[in-house]
Amino acid sequence: MKNFENTSDADALPEYPWLPFETITELEGWMELNNQELQKLIGNKPTTGQGICLRLIHGGEIYVHTNSDGDVLLDVTPEAEWVAPVITACTQVQPPRGQIWLVPQFSLTGLLLGLNSLIAATRLVLKHHYRLSRF
Repeated sequence: MKNFENTSDADALPEYPWLPFETITELEGWMELNNQELQKLIGNKPTTGQGICLRLIHGGEIYVHTNSDGDVLLDVTPEAEWVAPVITACTQVQPPRGQIWLVPQFSLTGLLLGLNSLIAATRLVLKHHYRLSRF
């Protein structure tokens, strides 16, 4: 059972198979394209929790969101706890007590490259309720 909640709009967004990136330039282009698509979807509507969901090959999901300070929030579902050592290795951030990680923005590219071969699919998320009290 998942302990997070998404709106029906988020569930309606399509999922795309992950194609592993060969270079940082490809990854940065993918990040920019997804950011533009997300901005088109949310428009001028005030919203929080928008980002991307990474569905992992060996189970679980990671919800990725950049906050207003530029830091990255990762909501690692219980089924994805197995990936914690990879996140730590890529970001140099120790696992939190709960499932919400706060990692510096500069580590996002390295994190995605580290997860590159472990991601099965992605989808944009318009609203994700992070359990910040468990931070």
